[in-house]
Amino acid sequence: QVQVVESGGGSVQPGGSLRLSCTASGSIVSISVMGWYRQAPGKRRELVATAISGGSTNYADSVKGRFTISRDNAKNTVYLQMNSLKPEDTAVYYCNALIRTMGNIRTGNYWGQGTQVTVSS
Repeated sequence: QVQVVESGGGSVQPGGSLRLSCTASGSIVSISVMGWYRQAPGKRRELVATAISGGSTNYADSVKGRFTISRDNAKNTVYLQMNSLKPEDTAVYYCNALIRTMGNIRTGNYWGQGTQVTVSS
């Protein structure tokens, strides 16, 4: 079994910062991609940023220059540093990981439970 657990959400004023963390645990052989998605009320879930095991990163245009994704592969952990937050960043943020587990050839797609980020004055 694999668990993906996020932490670090909360409320902040516009222009503020938050740091999200996500750790995967269980019978993990390898994690190819870890990333963050978000879903605002009434909207579809959207990609925020992804980090591949080799070091490449990818960002949504709306967060480029403000958010930074990083990974600690030894800890199976991904971080999202969010700076210059805007009210439109308000959403539930979900961690996603593509994980190969022991005894499986295929990679599974795992999601965390989500953490609320609210940006408001």
